[in-house]
Amino acid sequence: MEAKVSIGELAWPEYSRRVKEEAQIILIPIGALEQHGPHMSMNPDVLLPTAISEAVARRIGAMVAPAIAYGYKSQQKSGGGNHLCGTTSLDGNTLSLTVKDVLKEFARHGARKLCLVNGHFENSMFAVEGVDLALRELRWEGIHDFQVVMLSYWDFVTEETIAKIYPEGFPGWAVEHGGVLETSLMLHLHPHLVDMSCVPQHAAATFAPYDVFPPIPEWTPASGCLSSAAAASAEKGALLHEVCVAGITSAMGEAFDAREKAAR
Repeated sequence: MEAKVSIGELAWPEYSRRVKEEAQIILIPIGALEQHGPHMSMNPDVLLPTAISEAVARRIGAMVAPAIAYGYKSQQKSGGGNHLCGTTSLDGNTLSLTVKDVLKEFARHGARKLCLVNGHFENSMFAVEGVDLALRELRWEGIHDFQVVMLSYWDFVTEETIAKIYPEGFPGWAVEHGGVLETSLMLHLHPHLVDMSCVPQHAAATFAPYDVFPPIPEWTPASGCLSSAAAASAEKGALLHEVCVAGITSAMGEAFDAREKAAR
């Protein structure tokens, strides 16, 4: 029987053994509750990094923590904006302190290698702040061998994969919110949460080279999507899933090995 990778499904003695005796890596998905257009559920930013983390964990003998399910405020030019109904966000400081507290707890359990797998663009620097605060406080407590890798799954989509996914031209990462990439991955992993009959048919959004606060709602397409997902498919999702899982699996070994060599 395949070993469970989800920490939440383990009894504590089994979890403790894996942390202390096997020194297993822990992956922590970090996402958001955010609208993703009229055709898709509001939880892709949690479901996608969780599924990718679980696939990576099975390949490397690691564990996956319950996801941090709320993220930093959606920005208009990357997620449609925090003004849209359904998007439910945290202040940056709240997210940073949540990441810090969770990392310190896993350190207390005995874990020493963790990876934050980000699924929501806006989280990045606030999560980095949480990592920095955790490392600083752990050093104060005499823990100097705690290591964290942070990554966003879409950074592992190769140029070759992009050419296959977007044969008519890639509109760019800035307008991918609710578009082909996320929708294809959801069709592959959670097809019951996608209704392709509701996909908006409009051109990719265009924005001025500056931000306005409060945002001007009319600048965001009424659908909430920044580009159309009409070309999405489960087959494209399977390709994207595999390239992300393979890339992250390789990167985990490289990153932790490099850190250990640097510490010698």
